[in-house]
Parts: sequence; structure tokens; C-alpha cells
Amino acid sequence: MARMTAPALRRGLDILELLIGEDEGLRVPEITERLGLPRATTHELVNTLVDRGYLTASKATGGVALGVKALRLGAAYESGLDLATVGRECAAEVAAACGETVQVVVRDAGFAVFIVRIDSTHSIRLVSQVGSRLPVSCTAGGKALLSALPRAELDALFPDDGALQKMTQNSIDTRERLLADLNVARERGWAEENCESNEHVACVAAPVYDRLDACVAAMSISVPIVRWSDTQKQRYVELVLGGAEAMSQRLGAPVAS
Repeated sequence: MARMTAPALRRGLDILELLIGEDEGLRVPEITERLGLPRATTHELVNTLVDRGYLTASKATGGVALGVKALRLGAAYESGLDLATVGRECAAEVAAACGETVQVVVRDAGFAVFIVRIDSTHSIRLVSQVGSRLPVSCTAGGKALLSALPRAELDALFPDDGALQKMTQNSIDTRERLLADLNVARERGWAEENCESNEHVACVAAPVYDRLDACVAAMSISVPIVRWSDTQKQRYVELVLGGAEAMSQRLGAPVAS
């Protein structure tokens, strides 16, 4: 059975959502045309939203834009967000789809810090724990975070080859190789690790963004190489991109056009 909804409230919310990103606001005729509403209805809804503070009228343009009440709602939602909680919920969905270990990491200077871990359902699994720290250049999640940094910050973190820490024979050990790896990750939107922090584990990761479009975390899927294949890798990439996007949306990140 279809749920009962309130048409007037739905139309009012349509107006608020229409004005997201419209810094100069919109005039009532523009709102009417875009939403296909009767002009009289649009006037009534806009006037109500202005009276309640969710819209503000501009004498200069004759239009309306989002008001302080809308801002307060957004601030209240943001204050209730917790990166680990949101990450755990989104990572759990990805883990349920792939059965592998899914983690969320943040960066602390030159280290990737694990703040979320959802265990694999397999008997052979990755051994790690929340709170552990690994050199940022050795993990897929760390490289996803690094790929969002400007060159000046990368140069400060890795002024020379000696700044790179190795964990296995496959770990990146030169600035040139690191920057090349990050360029690839930046272009395609995801990073990978091939036995660079653990000789027996491969990993893919994608960056997570907040409402300011800043990269605040990365989500990764880690898989023992005994279960790794090119076909599976593509599936993991799709899943981690979807999981990172879901987490970004929960954090209020701008919707990609």
C-alpha cells in the first residue's frame, strides 16, 4: 500500500531543494516554471517559507534564497554526524555485498589511521584493528587520501625518498613512483595496493568527501591474494566507489554533476 503524503509539504520541500546551490536565489516565475506549479500556489508556499525563515526575500533581485532556518537545519544535521558511525553503517553495506574486510581510514600526518573495520565472513581474513596506524603510502586507503592533497602538501610530507617507509618488498620506495601512483588514483577516482602493507593482501580504496568537498576519509576493501583476481578486482572497485559515494552523501558532500 502506498504511503500517504502531504502534497503541500512535498511542494514546499521541492522549492527548498530547488534553491540549493542557487546563490543568487530565484524569482517566483522561475520557481513556477521549473517545478510546474500554479503561480498562486507558488506564491503561497514561498510566502509561508519566508514567514517561517526558511527562505529570505531579496529586494535587489526580487527573488528568494535559502534563509537562516534552512541553514540551522543543515547545521543541526551536521552536528549529529559522527565520521566513524556513518562510516560503519556504509562500510557494513559494502561488506555485506562482498564478504571481504571493509575499512575506513583517516590521515594523521604520514599515517593512515583505521577508524572503522567490518570483518570478512571468510576464515582467511585480514588481521588488523581499529586504531592501528600504517604508513600512508603503503595502503590503498592512504593513497586515496594522498591523491586529494595539493602538490605542496605532498612535497612537505615526502621531501625525498627517505621519507617513504617500507613494510614489504612491494612498498613504494621513491617519490617518483608515489607521485605517479597518486596521479593514476586521482584520474580514475580510486587507489590500489598490491601487497604493499601485507605480502598476502591486495586492496582497493576510494576517497570520502564532506559538505565542504574536502577529502576527510577513505573506504577500502582488503582481500587475501588467494581470493584476488582481475574479475573480482573490478567488482571490488565498483563496490568501494559506491560505498565511498554513499558515505560522502551522508556527510553532505556536493552531488557530482
